[in-house]
Amino acid sequence: MKIIIVGIGKIGNVIVNHVCRENHEIIIVDNNPSVLEQAINEYDITGVCANGVSYETLKSIGTEKADLFISVTHSDEANMLACLFAKKLGAKHTIARVRNNDYSKQIDVMTEMIGLTRTINPELELAKEIARIIKFPGAIKVESFAHGTADLSEFYIPEDSVLVGSSLMQLNSKYDLPILVCAVERGNEVIIPNGNFVLEGKDKIHVISSVEGSKAFVSKTALSNKKMKNITIIGAGIASSYLADLLVKDKCNVKVIEIDKQKAEKLAEDVPQATVIVGDGANQTLLREEGVLDSDAVICLTGIDEENIIISLFANKKNVSKIIAKVNKPTFAEIMKSIEMASVLNSQDITANLILSYIRSISNTNGSNIKHLYKFVNNKIEATEFEACENSKVIGIALKDLKIKKDILVGGIIRNHKVIIPSGQTIIEKGDSVIVVSLDKILNDLDEILI
Repeated sequence: MKIIIVGIGKIGNVIVNHVCRENHEIIIVDNNPSVLEQAINEYDITGVCANGVSYETLKSIGTEKADLFISVTHSDEANMLACLFAKKLGAKHTIARVRNNDYSKQIDVMTEMIGLTRTINPELELAKEIARIIKFPGAIKVESFAHGTADLSEFYIPEDSVLVGSSLMQLNSKYDLPILVCAVERGNEVIIPNGNFVLEGKDKIHVISSVEGSKAFVSKTALSNKKMKNITIIGAGIASSYLADLLVKDKCNVKVIEIDKQKAEKLAEDVPQATVIVGDGANQTLLREEGVLDSDAVICLTGIDEENIIISLFANKKNVSKIIAKVNKPTFAEIMKSIEMASVLNSQDITANLILSYIRSISNTNGSNIKHLYKFVNNKIEATEFEACENSKVIGIALKDLKIKKDILVGGIIRNHKVIIPSGQTIIEKGDSVIVVSLDKILNDLDEILI
């Protein structure tokens, strides 16, 4: 595929990093020569130093032959205009980053008028992911599949957990749980386990289940499931505004602390049900005085990684039960591993997953449509949701009789809005949504799981 990406900021870089591994023809456009040169040297791709919103520029780089055109500059208006030009020139598919809440409210109309294939709102997607974690506090992360029917959840196993010493086979028989442990992190090791795998303290496990199955797992195994009611958000940026709105709609008591008075006033105007305080969220005295340390959850969403980490470490020291932090730099994210139950997120990876999922779906020619893709464990593992097509080689055969490649696991099947945790006897049927978990492999079609 020929893919053109306009805007090589944080989001653009992460997208390029993901996409360049998949043998596509990539052209990047940015008017900052140093940023452009760095990306060209790092990824060995073609770059053009120019205004990506210029019709003439887009014409000169062959946009009419582009299979996919992505604009992720800092300006919503520039992204939409660039996509409009690209569509007029003949690009098959266009994606624009649109962050502004006012635009998001009318995105359907705008998408139709401009001819966008889709829009991406990183801050909104980040807010949605955090809201899912708040609803299910026993998990570190929660990713939804099949329109919210199935979850892929990450859990931390404390050293005193009843799960320690149990094999996965014993886990299912002892607790009768409709779940499948599809991946385990143990130190720096990443494992796709079988039924004989024995859990240890400090393991991080990734579990596929229905929403009800996840709740049953937490309840039966005594993992934390305290309801989150009083939430404090540090920072009043765009993501915080989206998140505060989602949480108050879910009947949470939301307090936001922001040092910038103008940003604080804007969030208070957008989400009047939230309590907004003008102050330094890194000031420990302020946190004590405002009762932040008594919150059920503290969510650090300032624009500075170091500040988010420091506040998280302090909240953890004061035994706040749930800590969520936005940390963009991978090296800084490593520091957060000292907080065992902390959720560390960034909007760039969330956006890249969405775009990569779309790229895989439009580049697939075999018929097994990719409906969703999620990378986790530092992008080492992929969970891909396929729709099983009529001519797929995996249909009608029991899983135990399929010759499936090493480090690939059929983790879940969704049929008629119900989640099936597969066994060796399970048979995939036409129209099923199939969640496939793979380690260090790129899958574009469901049949690629076979040897």
